[in-house]
Amino acid sequence: MNKNSTSDDAISVENSPAAQHPHVDNEQRENSTQNEFNSAECATATNTTKKWSMTPTRLEFSPWSRHRSSIAAGAFAVFTIIAMSIGILTVCFTSPKATVQKCELKFKPTAQKPVEYKYGPRSVAVEDFDNDTCLDMVIAHHIANTITVYLGYGNGTFKSPITYSTGSYSSPYMVTVGYFNNDSYLDIAVANFGTNNIVIFHGLGDGSFANQKELSTGSSRPIAIIGAHFNNDTLLDIAIINYGNHSISILYQYGNGSFSLPITYPTGYDSFPSSIAAGDFNNDNYLDLAIANYGTNNIVILFGNSNSTFAKQITISIGIGSQPYSIAIGDFNADNFLDITIANFRSHEVGVLLNNGNETFANQVNYSINSASPIAISVVDFNQDNRLDIITTNQGADNIAILLGYGNGKFANSIMYSTGSSSTISVAVGDFNKDHRLDIVVVNNDTGAIDILVGRYEGFQNQTSYSVGSYPTSVSIGDVNNDTRLDIVVANLDSNDVSVLLGYGNGSFENQTRYSVGSYPRSVAMGDVNNDTRLDIVVANEGSNDVNVLLGYGNGSFENQTRYSVGSSPLSVSIGDVNNDTRLDIVVANGDSDDVSVLLGYGNGSFENQTNYSAGSGPFFVSIGDVNNDTRLDIVVANMGSNDVSILLGYGNGSFENQTRYSVGTYPRSVSIGDVNNDTRLDIVVANWFSNDVSVLLGYGNGSFENQTRYPVGSYPRSVAIGDVNNDTRLDIVVTNWDSNDVSVLLGCDNIVFVKQMTLLTGNGSAPQSLVISDFNSDGLMDIGVVNSGMQNIDIFLGYGNISFANEMTYSTHPYLSPCSMAAGDFNNDSRMDIVFVSCFPTILSIQSAKESLETLYPLASFGF
Repeated sequence: MNKNSTSDDAISVENSPAAQHPHVDNEQRENSTQNEFNSAECATATNTTKKWSMTPTRLEFSPWSRHRSSIAAGAFAVFTIIAMSIGILTVCFTSPKATVQKCELKFKPTAQKPVEYKYGPRSVAVEDFDNDTCLDMVIAHHIANTITVYLGYGNGTFKSPITYSTGSYSSPYMVTVGYFNNDSYLDIAVANFGTNNIVIFHGLGDGSFANQKELSTGSSRPIAIIGAHFNNDTLLDIAIINYGNHSISILYQYGNGSFSLPITYPTGYDSFPSSIAAGDFNNDNYLDLAIANYGTNNIVILFGNSNSTFAKQITISIGIGSQPYSIAIGDFNADNFLDITIANFRSHEVGVLLNNGNETFANQVNYSINSASPIAISVVDFNQDNRLDIITTNQGADNIAILLGYGNGKFANSIMYSTGSSSTISVAVGDFNKDHRLDIVVVNNDTGAIDILVGRYEGFQNQTSYSVGSYPTSVSIGDVNNDTRLDIVVANLDSNDVSVLLGYGNGSFENQTRYSVGSYPRSVAMGDVNNDTRLDIVVANEGSNDVNVLLGYGNGSFENQTRYSVGSSPLSVSIGDVNNDTRLDIVVANGDSDDVSVLLGYGNGSFENQTNYSAGSGPFFVSIGDVNNDTRLDIVVANMGSNDVSILLGYGNGSFENQTRYSVGTYPRSVSIGDVNNDTRLDIVVANWFSNDVSVLLGYGNGSFENQTRYPVGSYPRSVAIGDVNNDTRLDIVVTNWDSNDVSVLLGCDNIVFVKQMTLLTGNGSAPQSLVISDFNSDGLMDIGVVNSGMQNIDIFLGYGNISFANEMTYSTHPYLSPCSMAAGDFNNDSRMDIVFVSCFPTILSIQSAKESLETLYPLASFGF
């Protein structure tokens, strides 16, 4: 079995709550057999490495409690509810900094309960039993003495149940899933409290199971069960909690579906063990065991050794009256040692014990969950920020609690979410409806029902605004102070300066620092122009006909500007190494002098005098790319006045051939370069302002292009971007339409005919100015973001990946009028995409932070006006 990192399609249940932290070595964790979910049609998934823990149902509900001794009966009266399967829950989260808004977890209950039970549901596990890549469920019913298998359709609904008997008077308390006969088909193992045994149902790979195999456990009264590789032999072994004789037992697998007799380890007199977890606490490559003892208010750690026994033991007190009921493990502070968290039932707290790395643990740090009594506990990276979080199910409070981790061993205060049941005794998590968002399944003992809460995307937080200069027109993003946090640079047209806002890495920014530049700065770009590993700023100034270079000190401050003359009315600037000397150069489109200026860099922050190359009439936008596949950068210019584009092929020494011009539509305003026909040759796409279309010029790979093919779009297209918005590996075209207040999407086809123009309405009077394409909601599908200057808002269109988009989600920029440019990036280092926009009136810059984890960060274009 593979030991790969977790994904949002892997599932987790509370008796195997080990969604791993990326900083923990794979050898530390036991490979999960419950959550190896092979991808095909329903979802994309990876095999999941697990640390195993188990927590049984509280025995207060058991009909067997009257048969125990008076001590046991008293203990049963204390116990009231199960702790079962817990796993990955997608949540939204921002940084702990007080000035940054926190995201909320959002789940939508299903309209009706998908499954109704009246036979004492007690435990749930989730897996793909029939190998169709759709998640299925198995439920243990302690009153009916059965388990029930529900095969999923992959849309959140399930087929009719298949029931298997666990034996008369068996009272099954917990169910787990794994390969218990080593045949590559998932099996089901059940702990039977009533008949003192384990029953295993061997899977046939098609969703059905063979007759049960029974394993006697003596007079143990097993209440919980897990599988793990305790002797490092690739065969899945079994561990159980023995409520009847205050111990745990290990049964080693022989490889043919048979197991050894139980090897038992006591947990202490009157300890009443309630939960167990397996992991390598001392990094010696042997699994250890951690047991929560409800009766003696402590946890016991048994250290494994090379002969597959657990000889060394330590006991850690959790506090008088705490009654720890459930235990889970994970690396909470990224030190490569597994830590422990505990649900303390009586003290209404979650305890965290950090591993010292020498087979000892730091003192417990407690987190209150208000008046709730936590039963089950699990850890996983709910919000995909590479930091483990904690979830508990609670008795008597009709809710669950989530504590978001900061990644340093500390956690945020608990956030409570209603379950609608005062006795939610088991929970599992997985993507049941194939929307790449995790859903929650809960077993409610009081109502006898299973509820599914569907995870949903909640978009972006309300904007956070930052003042900049007067009439900002262009924005660029980069780490200007080398602290691994993205910063913002804005060109301010009327105040003749640029604003630098340093990021804190949590989505918030310092107040601006402004640096004087030339007259009417129109466009800004960033790059390391002096090869000192520090980002510098380059600004095109329309009024003073020059570019400014501000060299960065690497601490967020910049030298005074150095100015270099260019042509008349520079409107657009781009940076790249046009002479292959590993030094960045500058290319500028000059609107009034009908040319482009090339300034070759010396690599020390200074530049040669400009060399000008004729372009068409009124060049408005410039882009750089290797259009003839000779590893030398070329220049592409959109010429508004002559209705064409100019191609200047680079010689690789900083000089360029005379332009070759290709007709496009009327008044081209924006150009983008990309391989739209998948032939490894760059093509050109142009947005034509007055002819209401886009021109596509396919490249031959030698610097020449076919005649344009034009595709109608909306009214007054202003900006164009290229990206794969439907996840079919073909580039698509997205255009903002100023006058028709919408966005056009043209999907690419195999034969390079762009078909089915899809119009995405942005609203009457919206006047969309600029757009970006990215995966805003971390579902692996491209989305569209549009800034609308007329309506003072931003629209997000989420892609379904099937040539369609969801209705827009609109975010107001009010009271900041006329937003005119936008860009996207991860400003708070949480792996989620955030948005920055500039408002042309008043002079303001605003940030909106994403409410959902965004794992893939795409380079995005921003446009000056």
